[in-house]
Amino acid sequence: MRSKLLTPFWLPVWFFAAAIVLGAVLLRLDWCDGTQSLSFIDALFTSTSAICVTGLVVVDTGSYFTRAGQGVILLLIQLGGLGIMTYTSLMLYLLGRRVSLGDRMAVGLSLLHDPRFSLRGFLFRVLLMTMLIEGVGAIALWFLDPVGFSFFSAIFHSISAFCNAGFSLFPNSLVRWQGDWAVNAVFMILITAGGLGFYVLNECSGIVGRRIKTLTHSAPSKPHRMSWHTRVVLNTSLFLVVAGALAIFGAELAGGESFGDWDDELLMALFQSVSCRTAGFNTVEIAHMTNVSLVFMLFLMFVGGSPGSCAGGIKTTTIRALWAFIVAQFRGSEQTRIGRFSLSSQSMNKAFTLVVFAGFIVAGTTIVLNISEGGDIPHIQARGHFLETLFEVFSAYGTVGLSTGLTGSLTSVGKVVVIMLMFVGRLGPMWLLSALQSWQAEERYRVAEQDLPLG
Repeated sequence: MRSKLLTPFWLPVWFFAAAIVLGAVLLRLDWCDGTQSLSFIDALFTSTSAICVTGLVVVDTGSYFTRAGQGVILLLIQLGGLGIMTYTSLMLYLLGRRVSLGDRMAVGLSLLHDPRFSLRGFLFRVLLMTMLIEGVGAIALWFLDPVGFSFFSAIFHSISAFCNAGFSLFPNSLVRWQGDWAVNAVFMILITAGGLGFYVLNECSGIVGRRIKTLTHSAPSKPHRMSWHTRVVLNTSLFLVVAGALAIFGAELAGGESFGDWDDELLMALFQSVSCRTAGFNTVEIAHMTNVSLVFMLFLMFVGGSPGSCAGGIKTTTIRALWAFIVAQFRGSEQTRIGRFSLSSQSMNKAFTLVVFAGFIVAGTTIVLNISEGGDIPHIQARGHFLETLFEVFSAYGTVGLSTGLTGSLTSVGKVVVIMLMFVGRLGPMWLLSALQSWQAEERYRVAEQDLPLG
């Protein structure tokens, strides 16, 4: 039994759980929460939200916690963004210990989705790339607004944005920079970079580096063709950002509150389209947006970022695979094709399994939260409550962190439910399913197959 609990698929579960409990204990200390005496359930909620890079908060981060407490939250965000497994493997290398093939494959499937890679080189590139991006982002924020962003605040928000955490030291997030294109651009670049995935960032940086080398040297170099995975991720991400921005812009322009001139409305829509995929920052009050915008944001939160990134959700590659399958069915094609390749039946089975599991988790949690947060209230008195609860569930599962205002009023039962939802959303249902399947013995027989009428 002990060997089953220490398999490569279960190690991240235990490390995340241990980090959450340790973070909750630290946040309750006087030097973290001052004299305000944070309850254990609120400390556990905050720690889970930070390590799962979600951003949902029950207390204001900037005013409730001391600088030391904010530092603890920042450390949890950084650990959660890169993944406990990454740091564990790196520590093993630094200590001169060999990483087993099982651990190597587990990290590979988590970060790269390819077990044939150099773990040592990849981990160091990930860390260096992360520090570089977060450092440049912090300097840019501090330079653009040194009054609004102190040096610590710039570092905090840069790490929070790149790790797609959405934690802010300001009570209304980034509303004060609603019309600032420069500050918005820095956040959108950091959020997008953190949501693309380390494999995509690594390949893109390599391509840029080779092109720069070609320009600085007279001898031409061999052109590097972008991999199929990277191309799919970039194209799908770009489509979701543009389509989401146009949908939100149209919905708010048609019936929402006025957030300024049309260019300010466009900037707001673009920022929310980028942020609501998994980051959780907002430049407008979410509760003031139209229901149509919130519905579009539900879909974007459910999709999330890309595999091997700081983001949650079912991932961009999954939604692209499902769309390709629908197109193939309309065309009468037996193969699900994306670009120059078709997807294997195993990949499609994983995509359908992921969506079905995510759907069951979201539906079940929505029912439980509706019961715990107002199940005894008649519908005529709770109009709009269902959408608020559904928005909270999608936000927690997608590790987004946006809220219409329900988080602060959650009951203890509701907080526990959201904690569990954030934990599952960060690890991903496929990872938990694989961990459970690692306990099962392989079946050495097959039963007779039969068709069942469907549809």
